[in-house]
Amino acid sequence: MPLKALADIRRDRGPNTISRENGARKIVIMANVAGRDLLSTVNDIRDNIESQVDLPSGYYVEYGGQFESANAATNRLTILSVAVVIGVFVLLYMAFNSARDATLVMVNLPLALIGGVAGVYLSGGVLSVASIIGFITLFGIATRNGVMMVAHIRHLVDSREAPDFLSAVRQGAMERLVPILMTALATALALVPLALRAGEPGSEIQSPMAMVILCGLTTSTLLNMIVLPALYARFGERHARHGQVEEDAALPQPAEWRNT
Repeated sequence: MPLKALADIRRDRGPNTISRENGARKIVIMANVAGRDLLSTVNDIRDNIESQVDLPSGYYVEYGGQFESANAATNRLTILSVAVVIGVFVLLYMAFNSARDATLVMVNLPLALIGGVAGVYLSGGVLSVASIIGFITLFGIATRNGVMMVAHIRHLVDSREAPDFLSAVRQGAMERLVPILMTALATALALVPLALRAGEPGSEIQSPMAMVILCGLTTSTLLNMIVLPALYARFGERHARHGQVEEDAALPQPAEWRNT
């Protein structure tokens, strides 16, 4: 049987293969994004298609590939970030047995967020998955610096090594200046080579993450030595006085006091 009896053969323009998925025909249109972020590109494509393209009945558009994976990872990391912040607060409360001191330590998070946002801007202004991972890591480092400061001030207050509460705050800030700077500088120096490789092949993940951590660590360390002691001197004195009164009440009193 000749082929012309089965089909009409002619030259035409169209897909060379017809793919199917879930019982429906599928046409894949692929594109690579350069010079801008993936999310805004997909949003522009979606807006233009909805406003300028009239799809026939039975046709619909789905957006997938790296955009779908990045969107799912971003949503998952956002939820995990909130869970991490809540978990850190609970651990701080268990360590200090004080919601006030735990809150004062958590003040380092917005201080670190200032530099982290600047790092996102310097790395291209795109909040990517790597940047979110950098923020999570940055929050952990900033919280550690706050713990070092508050724990030492509480130690000076409880042991009465300082003559008064304000002296304990000043002494604790000065004595923790060198340890906090050492840990911050060690982390920053390790991240500088990664941050300087921005735009080079293979640095799409490491460079934005390093930039967020580096800038956030800079602002957190500088502001931590100024803002946190001032806040502790303002809001931590009530807790210190309360603990001192309870400790004085627990000490043995003279006989004449007991008789009266």
